[in-house]
Amino acid sequence: MHVVQGEVSVTTHRDHDDLLSGGLGLTGLKDSLAPFADSKHPTEQELRRRAIQTSWKGIADLGPLGGYGAVYGAVPNIPGVEYQAFAKLPRAHAPHRVLVQVPDNFDQAHRCLVVTASSGSRGIYGAIALAGAWGLPRGCAVAYTDKGAGSGYFDFSDDSGVTLNGERAKRGTAMLEFEPTAPKGEGIAIKHAHSGDNPEADWGRHVLQAAQFGLAMLDRAFPDQAPFTPQNTRIIATGLSNGGGAVLQAAGIDDQHMLAGVVALEPNVHTPGRGRALYDYVTEAAVWLPCALTDARFASVPFARDAHGAPHAAWVKRCASLHEQGLLKATTPEAQATEAYERLRKSGWTDQAMATAASTTAFDLWRVIGAAYASAYLRRGADDMPCGYRYEALLADGKPGVADEATRASWWADASGIPPGNGVGLLGGTNDSADPQLAGSECLRRLWTGDDANARELHASVQALAARLPRKDLPLWVLHGADDGLLPTAFTSEPYIDWLRAEGCRPLYWKVPHAQHFDAFLMLPGFGDRHLPLLPYGYAALDRLWAHLYQGQPWPADLPTPAGTPRGAGALQPGMLGLQ
Repeated sequence: MHVVQGEVSVTTHRDHDDLLSGGLGLTGLKDSLAPFADSKHPTEQELRRRAIQTSWKGIADLGPLGGYGAVYGAVPNIPGVEYQAFAKLPRAHAPHRVLVQVPDNFDQAHRCLVVTASSGSRGIYGAIALAGAWGLPRGCAVAYTDKGAGSGYFDFSDDSGVTLNGERAKRGTAMLEFEPTAPKGEGIAIKHAHSGDNPEADWGRHVLQAAQFGLAMLDRAFPDQAPFTPQNTRIIATGLSNGGGAVLQAAGIDDQHMLAGVVALEPNVHTPGRGRALYDYVTEAAVWLPCALTDARFASVPFARDAHGAPHAAWVKRCASLHEQGLLKATTPEAQATEAYERLRKSGWTDQAMATAASTTAFDLWRVIGAAYASAYLRRGADDMPCGYRYEALLADGKPGVADEATRASWWADASGIPPGNGVGLLGGTNDSADPQLAGSECLRRLWTGDDANARELHASVQALAARLPRKDLPLWVLHGADDGLLPTAFTSEPYIDWLRAEGCRPLYWKVPHAQHFDAFLMLPGFGDRHLPLLPYGYAALDRLWAHLYQGQPWPADLPTPAGTPRGAGALQPGMLGLQ
C-alpha cells in the first residue's frame, strides 16, 4: 500500500474550471497558453489550468487539420472533484504525485476506475488526453501517477522547489515534490534524473499504488457506497509511451489481480533476450543516426534536410568524425552515409523507424534522453551527472545564469520533465571540435558497450526494468505505430508480444500503419500528410475493453489491424482511420 506523505488536497472543479480542460474546452486547449495574471506569482488555479493545457498540447494533435473533436475524441465539460497527494514507495528517496479525478457523473451502476501514468517524464496531468478524455465522459474516476518523474524542478540558486499545488517554496518551508539530498549544489535538479531512485524500475508499483489511492478516494467521495475494491470496481489501466510501459510493468506484478484490463499505446517496454533496452538504441541513435540520415534515400523525409534541401552540415560532419575515428571506412560523404545506414539496419533499425527518427534527431532528443536516463540509472545528483552533463537555467541570450522569477514559476505547469526547454538547458558533454556533441554522445554510449564499474552499474539498473509475465486471463491490448521512430516496434512491442504468446498469453496487438510516436508532431510541416494519429485507435481499444467488461462481449482472440490511409494535404476524414 502507498504511504501518503502529508495531507490529501481536495479541490472542486465546476462551472468554468472542470476536470478535463480546466474550463478551457477544446477551443481553449487549442489556443495559445492560458496567461497568468501575475507571471511571477501565478495562482493555484492558473497553474493547474496551464498544466492541463500543456499536457494536452504535448500529446494530442490539436491542429486545424487533425480532426480532434470532429473525427475522433471530444472535450466535454466534466465537473467534479480532485484528490491529490504526495506518496512514497518504501526505500525511495523522493515522493511521487498521485491524483484522482472523480466526476460528478460517476457511474455507480458501472463502477469504473481508470488508472494511468504520465507519458515521457511529464507531470501529473501527462496522460489526461488519453485516460481522462476517454474515462471521465464515461463516468469513470481516473487515477494518475507521475511515476517518479514530473516537472517539480529544484533550483539551487534560491533553494526552491514545487509544492503540492504547483507553487514554488523554499526548502524547509513546505513539503516539496522533489528536493535533492545534497544540501548545496548548482544549477537545476530534476526528479527523474536526480532522485537517486531509478524510478523506471518502480513504474509498475507506481501504477498499482495510484489504483489503490483511487479506490481510497472513491471511498471518501461516496462513503455510502464504500468499500470500493477491485472485486466491485473494475480497474482499467492505460498509458502511452513511458506510461504504456508503466501499465505493462504493473500487469506483470499485479499479484492481487487488481487490474481488469490493460490498453498500452506505443509502450517503452523492455523484454530481455528478445528486444533492445531504450538506453541501448537511444545512445546508438545519438552517435550514428545523424550520419545515416544524410543518405540519399532520406532526401524527401521531413527534417532530414535543411531549408535549401541539402543534408544538415552538422550531420555531414558527423560522418567525417566517425571516419576520422576509424569507425567508418568509406572516404566520401555519400558512401559514409550509406555505411552508417547499413550499420543501423544490421542492428535492427527499419527504414520506417529511421525516416521518422529524422525529427527526433533534428530536435536532439537522443542525446537529451541519454543524458537524463544515464543519470537516473547511475543514481547521480545534479552536480555529478555522467559524461560532464548538467542542467542550468538559461538567460534570454542563451547563456547560463539564474532563472528569473517568472520563468521559475512556470516550470511546474509548462515543463516536460526533462530539459532542455522552458528556460533550462542541457550543458556539458561537448568539446571544441568540429563535431562538439559527439564526445558526450560517445561517452554515454560507452556506458552501454563498456565493462567498467559505471557500465556494470548501468546495466544492473536496466536489468531491473524487465517486464514480467501478466496473468494469462488478463485482457491486454498493445497498440503501436508502425512508423514509430522513437520507440521502434522491433525493439519494444513486437518482442514483448512474441514473448507473451510464446508463454501462452493471448494479447491483442495492433501495429498501426502510418502512425508514429508523437501525435502532437502531426501539426509540423510534412508530418500530418504522411502519418495518422494513434490516439483514436487507443480510444477504440478502450471502447472494446469496456464492451467486454460491462456488456458481456467476448474478448477476441485476434482482431485485424485497421488499414488507415494518410490524410495528405487536406483535413483528416473519418474513413481515413479505417475504424468504421
